[in-house]
Amino acid sequence: MSAALEQSWPPFVLIAGLLLIGLLANRDGLFAWGGARLEALPGGGLALLGAALLLDAVVTAILNLDTAVVFLTPVLVIAARRRRVGVEPFLYGCVFMANASSLFLPGSNLTNLLVLDAHGGGSGATFAAKMFPIAITAAVVTAVGIAVLFHRALVADPMARRDDGPRPEVVLGAGLLATAAAVVLVLALRQPALAVLAVGLLATAVELLRSRITLADTWRVVGPPSLAAAFVLTVALGTLARHWDGPAELIGGASGPETALLAALSTVFVNNLPSAALYSAHAVDHSRMLLLGLNVGPNLAVTGALSALLWFRAAREVDARPSLLEFSRRGIPLALVAMVAAAVVGALI
Repeated sequence: MSAALEQSWPPFVLIAGLLLIGLLANRDGLFAWGGARLEALPGGGLALLGAALLLDAVVTAILNLDTAVVFLTPVLVIAARRRRVGVEPFLYGCVFMANASSLFLPGSNLTNLLVLDAHGGGSGATFAAKMFPIAITAAVVTAVGIAVLFHRALVADPMARRDDGPRPEVVLGAGLLATAAAVVLVLALRQPALAVLAVGLLATAVELLRSRITLADTWRVVGPPSLAAAFVLTVALGTLARHWDGPAELIGGASGPETALLAALSTVFVNNLPSAALYSAHAVDHSRMLLLGLNVGPNLAVTGALSALLWFRAAREVDARPSLLEFSRRGIPLALVAMVAAAVVGALI
C-alpha cells in the first residue's frame, strides 16, 4: 500500500491547490471577464464558439479540466444566450474540449500525474514537450468536430432567450497572482503539488481575511468528501494492481492504438481515475497512448470522468439541461476521430 499511497497523494494535493486557485481567480472576475470579451468579439456564432473553445483549452491546461468545467460552463452558456445563438455547442463543447485539452500539462488532469509518476516523474516542461503533438492534435480535431456537429445551432436567432446582465471586469487580486505562480511552479518543478497547494492556501487565507470568500465557498468548490473518496479508491486500486498482474498484462501486450482504445473503454466502465490507478502501477510501454485514452476517452460517456458530473451540476446552475444520451451521441464520434488523429500523429513523432 505504501507504494500506491506514495504515487497517489501528489495528484490529489495538486488538484486541491488548483481548485482553490480557480475559486479565487473566479472571484477576481477572470472567467466572467473572459466570457464578456468573447461576447464582444466580432463575427458570428462560429467565431464565438472558436474563441470559447480556445479559452476552455487554456483554462484546462493551466488550472485543470475540473476547474474549467465548473467555472466556464456557466460563462459560456451565458455568452451564447447574450449573442442569441444556440446554447448546445457551448454547453457540450465546454466539457468535450476540457477532456480533449487535458493532455498539455501534468496538472491538467489527475490521470497525467498518476501515469507520470509511474514513469519516473519529470518536470512539467518535459511532460508538455513530450505530449504537445498529441495534445494539440486532440484539441484541434475536437474543436473542429464540435463546430461541425453543432453548426446549425450557431446561427443567430433573434427570438432566442437572451441573458442580459452587468458586464464584469477583472481585478488584479490574489486569484490572478496565484494563477501566475501556479503556472510557473507546474512548469518548473518536478513535483509541484505541495508548492501549488501552499500558494492556494495562502491566497485563500488572504481572501478569507478580506471576506471576499467564505469557508463554505472553498468547501463547495474543492469538495473534500469527493476528493477523499476518489483518493481512497485510487490507493486501493493501485495496491490491487501491484498484487494482481491482470491489468499490467492486458496493457503490456497491446500496441499503441490498442492501448489508447483499452484505456478509453475502461473509462466508460470504471471511470478514468480508477483506470489510471490500475494501469499505472507499473511502467507502460505506450504511456502517451495510455494518456490519450484516459483523457479523451471520457468524451464517450458521462461515466468516463468526474469532469462530466461537475459539468452537469454547473450546467443546472444556469438552467441548462444537458442530456446523457446527447452527450454520448455527440461525444462518441468526437472521441474516436480525435483519438485516431492523435494516435497517428503520435506514431509519426
